[in-house]
Amino acid sequence: MSVPDGASVAAAIACAGRPFRRSCGGQPRAPLCGMGVCFECRVRIDGVAQQRSCMATAREGMRVQTDA
Repeated sequence: MSVPDGASVAAAIACAGRPFRRSCGGQPRAPLCGMGVCFECRVRIDGVAQQRSCMATAREGMRVQTDA
């Protein structure tokens, strides 16, 4: 997908309309703080798990997997 230069991975996932992860009850979860404090936006980036997507800048060729 294409995102503006400087966009965070969290913004790209939100624009795609995808949940970041699911709660224990199965409800979709999304970032709360947007500045790396809440850890609700954790994803796997290029094979590395538990990355805070709000703190990562999207770049060409990046592979992102959500837990949802």
